[in-house]
Amino acid sequence: MTSLWLDTIRTIPTDEFEPEATYDDVIVGGGLTGLVTALLFARRGHTVAVVEARTVGSLATGSSSAVLSQLQGVQLQKIKRRTYQGIVDAYVQGNREAFDWVIAYADEAGVDLQRRDAYSYATSRSGLARVDAEYQVGRKAGLDLAKTFDVEVPFATLGAVRLRDQAQFDPLDLVAALVSDIRALGGLVIENAHVSGVDAGEPATTHTSLGDIRSERVHLTTGTPILDRGLYFAKLKPRRSFGVALRSVPGDDLPTAMYESADHPNRSFRRHRDLLLVGGNEHGVGRASSEAALADDLASWAEAHWPGAERSRVWSGQDYATPHGVPFVGYMPRGHGRIYIATGYDSWGMTGAVSAARMLVSDVLGDNSSWMKAIHHRATLPAAMAVGLGENAAVAWHFARGWTRALTNPLVEGETPPEGRGRVGREGFRPVARSTVAGETCALSAVCPHLGGIVAWNDQELSWDCPLHGSRFDATGRVIEGPAKRGMHGLTD
Repeated sequence: MTSLWLDTIRTIPTDEFEPEATYDDVIVGGGLTGLVTALLFARRGHTVAVVEARTVGSLATGSSSAVLSQLQGVQLQKIKRRTYQGIVDAYVQGNREAFDWVIAYADEAGVDLQRRDAYSYATSRSGLARVDAEYQVGRKAGLDLAKTFDVEVPFATLGAVRLRDQAQFDPLDLVAALVSDIRALGGLVIENAHVSGVDAGEPATTHTSLGDIRSERVHLTTGTPILDRGLYFAKLKPRRSFGVALRSVPGDDLPTAMYESADHPNRSFRRHRDLLLVGGNEHGVGRASSEAALADDLASWAEAHWPGAERSRVWSGQDYATPHGVPFVGYMPRGHGRIYIATGYDSWGMTGAVSAARMLVSDVLGDNSSWMKAIHHRATLPAAMAVGLGENAAVAWHFARGWTRALTNPLVEGETPPEGRGRVGREGFRPVARSTVAGETCALSAVCPHLGGIVAWNDQELSWDCPLHGSRFDATGRVIEGPAKRGMHGLTD
């Protein structure tokens, strides 16, 4: 289902594609990272074009929790465990500057933004230990955190850490303002331009479904890089989580702050107008036995703690985690200094995207600040290596499991799954993915065109999801997101 933000009708004018046009900077991806990057370059006098495969803000940005906070659950202790204090300090400074940038930009652009306190709370002893650790690491990095036992929520907690005066907003309001300002400075924002490749020549050539364009530089700001240079798809962990909007909660019972749990499974909640917004149940892409069951579990949790709450909308979104907890930002290997990437915000993209955009621009202009230099030159420690190796072992396991299940599960040729259902199995000697959506049954090769994993049916989003590196396809096989650049094959291809 569409997110709360994407369900609001907005008119966001975009531009016509100009084949063979030349720009200083082409930005691939029309989410928050790409749009802020384009605006910052345009303000410096660069000619820019943003190319988006779908519509601006339609994936990670439009499915996000839309929380702008420097207190990020238990993120800082994760970074500390896998790197060292200097990187925590740099990460915090980058997020502080990104937070201030968004606050100032929203004010000047007239974007409605509400200030709220942020809490990381615990409901178990292990969660309380994580809350205490986040307090220690965050205070050392300069955040004005406070420990408290006064957590006004409708269930028992053992304590929390609080950061005053953070923010929440509608991310598509911010997207609309960014697009308007980019166009006012002469930049172009082009939708429905699927990028299939980039040649790092002089100039660089970006190949899109609408034609080729050229530029001095190309910035890949999609969820995961569409190019396999540097093998970033193998260094990222793709994850999905859910959002639930609930109505009919009495105003006095709605939260007055923004809350993020330190326990598992993760639970976050806040108020948006007269709705209760709840998020959580994060999991690996394509690795859940039933996405719909996870969504129902989250909604049931909210209904149990806010009696009378009624489900208004349920959706899910995708993000990517790096082994060390810090985003990958900078030039791409074998890109001749002309191809840059930004990815891996680990669920904290509202500040992470803006921090990454500022780094991309500073990399080109050569005015990196000290925190940017620290992140660029971080060492990869054994703890981060172990996380990366563990994820790659999981990828290998899901590859073998998917093929084994497909080849040992024969399908009846011409079988029609029930409405909203998908099934993977063997027809002859080939794995087949068959689904029925809106009364139309579609049969496709079940092999992901990226690296040959076997896709799984997502019964919440009615999509085919690859458990290896997070590529997703609609029921007809068209690419939605991920490292895959082309859709799933039809059986006659």
